[in-house]
Amino acid sequence: MNTAVLGRPSGWPPGMVAGILAGLGAGAFWGSAFVAPLLTPGFSSIDLTVGRFLSCGVLSALLLLWARVRGERQQPTWRQAGAALWLSLLGYTGYYLLLVLAIQAAGAALPVLIIGTIPLWIMLLGKPTGLRWRSLLPGLVLTVAGLVLMMRVSAHGSDAGEGTNFWLGILYAVLAMASWTAFGLLNARWLAQHPEVNSTVWANWLGVAAGLGSLVIWAAVGTELDTLAQRPGFDTFLIVCAITGIGSAWIASVLWNMASRRLSPSLAGQLIVSETVFGLVYTFAWSAQWPAALQWVACALFVLGILASIKAHR
Repeated sequence: MNTAVLGRPSGWPPGMVAGILAGLGAGAFWGSAFVAPLLTPGFSSIDLTVGRFLSCGVLSALLLLWARVRGERQQPTWRQAGAALWLSLLGYTGYYLLLVLAIQAAGAALPVLIIGTIPLWIMLLGKPTGLRWRSLLPGLVLTVAGLVLMMRVSAHGSDAGEGTNFWLGILYAVLAMASWTAFGLLNARWLAQHPEVNSTVWANWLGVAAGLGSLVIWAAVGTELDTLAQRPGFDTFLIVCAITGIGSAWIASVLWNMASRRLSPSLAGQLIVSETVFGLVYTFAWSAQWPAALQWVACALFVLGILASIKAHR
């Protein structure tokens, strides 16, 4: 039977096409977070982070409540709830807080580039046992080349300085990178060990946990609500938080869970670079500016790296 008739190209492993599309979809939604600061001048990254995950937590709680009203049992065990709290700290609130601290201490350029190596680490640490290293080499080389070009472009606009704060910021960025890398690998393993929990339900549990974490961050370092409400553009801030909470947090989480279930961590990790590509596209579209030549080339290398990785995993 021709499997292309059933919705996937002939010779492709079952679920691979759906997993790739889900991973790219997650990257498209994650990339929208790049534009959020441009839409909300005057509001800190911490406030945007809290608003984003609080919106995600509220939506997740409402969906779980609605499922309960309909008689669907979606209540986690204590162990599952603990896993959701721990993984949401690694991949949601803890990761973003570390990233914000890194940018505040060292500027944006170097921390963002350090975070940009996450796909490489997940590819290297999540390689399937039967896959040869030389099969991954083309995708790795193309991705590294793209990152190097992005580094050259970003270096011209770097606002980082030297000193204690700079190196502390780099440390925060490395910790943020390690945090999300661990989340990507551990989340994939958890999903593989719990097939009875579908991707949407798991996204809801993670969302509620992230919402609780955002309240802790808000209480510790966030801006008081009265102060936020008095700032110009507060209505836009609320809208952006709602959109990013639903899109780049909740929907992206569902899609990423689907990709993690269908793909090896190494291939799913490669797809994370699509976040950078989509983020650049959205940013340039909003700013009505053309990318620099090196940025065009870097995006092309990222896309070629994704295609090379897909070919290697077939």
